[in-house]
Amino acid sequence: MTTEAIMDQNLDLPEDPATSEAPPQVDNLDALESEAIHIFREVAGEFDRPVILFSGGKDSTVLLHLALKAFRPAPVPFPLLHVDTGHNFEEVLRFRDELVSRHDLRLVVARVQDWIDDGRLSERPDGTRNPLQTQPLLEAIEQNRFDAVFGGGRRDEERARAKERVFSLRDAFGQWDPRRQRPELWNLYNGKHRAGEHMRVFPLSNWTELDVWRYIQREKIELSNLYYAHRREVFHRDGMWLTSGPWGGPREGEEVHEKTVRYRTIGDGSCTGAVESEAYTVDDVIAEVAASHLTERGATRADDRMSEAAMEDRKREGYF
Repeated sequence: MTTEAIMDQNLDLPEDPATSEAPPQVDNLDALESEAIHIFREVAGEFDRPVILFSGGKDSTVLLHLALKAFRPAPVPFPLLHVDTGHNFEEVLRFRDELVSRHDLRLVVARVQDWIDDGRLSERPDGTRNPLQTQPLLEAIEQNRFDAVFGGGRRDEERARAKERVFSLRDAFGQWDPRRQRPELWNLYNGKHRAGEHMRVFPLSNWTELDVWRYIQREKIELSNLYYAHRREVFHRDGMWLTSGPWGGPREGEEVHEKTVRYRTIGDGSCTGAVESEAYTVDDVIAEVAASHLTERGATRADDRMSEAAMEDRKREGYF
């Protein structure tokens, strides 16, 4: 038999089951976690003064958890930045301070109230302060010379955020220009920027709300108790259940009810609504989110309902 014939016969032989192994299956959460950790380490290697934007909400808490994993056993090598509207929920501020103390982190706070007090900003007629965060954010970035700012934005949240790259270049005025965004092929990120510019970085870009909650479940991540069902006095406005606070309300004719609610997202109390819910545990929340057809911002954030392009306009001004 010729050599060629022997080779042809060998090609037809079945594989030895003892030596052939199926490729390992990669869990979706493992893949997302690995990508996010890679992004954190990439930024730490490319930039001089990164910072994590931290609100005390679920996405920024997951972001901090990933940063801790990325650099463990060393401490997180950059601080947290919180733009405090003055209309935050007290439970969230307590939770923020506990996390900072527990992990010995440095916290930079830019308070919207300071800008209002000295006349750099004016209260809006509707009392909402979320749109007022942009100027304090940009000034805090400039004063602290932050060149990379991590955010917890996800592409599934809102149409404007769906356009965002993982590395989102902002000009010297903090503004976002979609024409200047760079391609990100094969998870290669271009951090090059001019003096005065900075990069917004979104490690959770490819996550969904359900992914975030499944990761919280798997990692046993502690959150503010506002994310779980509790009894609260609320009033109905613009299709949402709002609660009273330093931001005011209820207005004349708005009746107060005591309901079992939870918050899907946490922000300025004057425009962040609660949803009626019986989800007392992480498992309950996952089941509820899986059945929902609305994103958390679409369901409970009044500031995103101001116009069809509300988030797009704010991103161009320098907001996340």
